[in-house]
Formats: sequence, structure tokens, C-alpha cells
Amino acid sequence: MRPRKTRRIWKGGENTPDSSITPRQRILRTFLKNRTAVIGAVIAVCVAGVAIFSPLIAPYSPVRQNVRYRFQPPQGAHIFGTDFYGRDVFSRVIYGARISLLVGTSSVLLGMVLGTAMGMVAAYRGGRLETLIMRAVDVMMSFPDEVLGIMIMVALGSGLFNLILAIAILMAPRFARLAYGPTLALRERDYVDAARAVGCSDIRVLFRHILPNIFGEVLVMSTLWTATAIRLEANLSFLGLGVSPPTPTWGNMIRTGLDHLTDAWWVSVFPGAAILVTVLAFNMLGDGLRDIADPKLRT
Repeated sequence: MRPRKTRRIWKGGENTPDSSITPRQRILRTFLKNRTAVIGAVIAVCVAGVAIFSPLIAPYSPVRQNVRYRFQPPQGAHIFGTDFYGRDVFSRVIYGARISLLVGTSSVLLGMVLGTAMGMVAAYRGGRLETLIMRAVDVMMSFPDEVLGIMIMVALGSGLFNLILAIAILMAPRFARLAYGPTLALRERDYVDAARAVGCSDIRVLFRHILPNIFGEVLVMSTLWTATAIRLEANLSFLGLGVSPPTPTWGNMIRTGLDHLTDAWWVSVFPGAAILVTVLAFNMLGDGLRDIADPKLRT
């Protein structure tokens, strides 16, 4: 006697077959499943909003001094207190977000362009050019980020543009290493050989056929490394090698309050907490984007 055949009936809603889910819906579902990444994205968006609309949010000018109210504890009109010059710490923390996010995103973007191009060219061309580029990358990555950053800033001098350029130089070897390995594998693929056979130039092959296949991973890591760039900016500003005062940055605010940490802790603690929250948010967001880039987790 033959076993009875059963037929599965789809009732719609959550029982909809997987084939009806579009790739975008699958990517969004993968991201939303990671609650840590969602929280990180919300915090990162809030920090970006604070940075963009800081003139509307800050109750006082970040550089206005009033020594009669210096070292006021957090209370009343100054919810984060005041510093040695009577400046409102809350307003300075809000304006400091602009510098940190500007330096972090700009330096990572510039480093991504330079480093990815270096890694792709080295892997695709090979030979002496590959040896020259990758050995230079090895030398740069052998130094701690802070030490190499100090050396570059001493050579370039302080200032916003020089700070962005210095951190971009620190980020470029990371992206070069990231792009080098996948390009080595992709240059042997059949479609790359076919592109060469029909007369495509090396530049067209690199940016038309290889870059789209590695861009997802590069973009994910750029989010994670934005947190590193923000931390490096704070470290260099703390050492006096970043943006010059009185422009507020989280790093130089911590340095200003370091000598008064026992009697005016709020001058250093609140900008330090802002760095902690921002770096943590970008790390959490990058973790979710890395889940999306992983094909096993997408399916």
C-alpha cells in the first residue's frame, strides 16, 4: 500500500515561501535580527544629527568665556558644568561631535580610496610593483597607529586638513591589505580573462569587473575603522597635535580637564563618555553590516 502523499498549503503571511523574499528584504531582515547593530545604527544617526544641527541644539557658544562661572558643577543652566574659562561643557561636547565625525568619515573615505587602489594595483599587476607597494604597507603597519600618527603630524603640522590627511595615511595600509587578497583571486577568473581578450584596459578591468566584487567587504570594514579614526583623532588632539584651541574637540577637552580631574571631573568625563558612546556605536553598526556581507548569514 502506497503512503499517502501530503500537500503543504501556504496560508500567506509568515508562511510565505522563501522564494518570494527579495534580496533587499533578506538583507534588511538579516540586519534587523542583529539588535546590537540596530542600536548602534540608531546611536550613530543620533550622533550625526547632533553634529549637523549643533548650532540649533547647543544652548551657548562653545568658545564664549565667562570666568565668573568657571568650574561650575553640572546643575541648572549648565547641565554638564563649565570649564576653567567658564565655557559651557555641554555646548562644547555637542560642537566637538562635528570635528570628530568630520575627521573620522573624511579620513576613512580618503584612506579607503588610496588603500583600495594600492592593494588592487599591487595584486593585479604583480612583479616589482607588487613587492614595492606591499613591503611599504608592511613597514607602515609595523608601527603602532599612535606613534606613526605623531610622526606624520610632526612633519605636517597641526590643523584640520593635516589631521585628516595623517589619519588617512594610517588607514590606507589596512584597506590595501583588505583589497590585495581578493584581487589576487579575482584576477584569475574567467570573466577577467574574457575582458582582457576583448581589449579592455587594466583600469577598466580593475574598476569595472574587480572592484564591484570586493566593494561590499571594503564598505563594511570602513564602518568599523571609522570608530578607529575617531579614536585616533581624540588621541592626537589630546596630545596637542590636532585642531588648535579654542575650537572644541573631544580630545583637547579631555586634555584641558586632566589637571583638574579631582575637583572638576565633568570637564574630562563628559567628552570621554561621548567618545566611548560614538566608538561603540560604529563598532556595533559595523558588526551588523558584516553580518549582511556574510552570504551564510544572508541565507
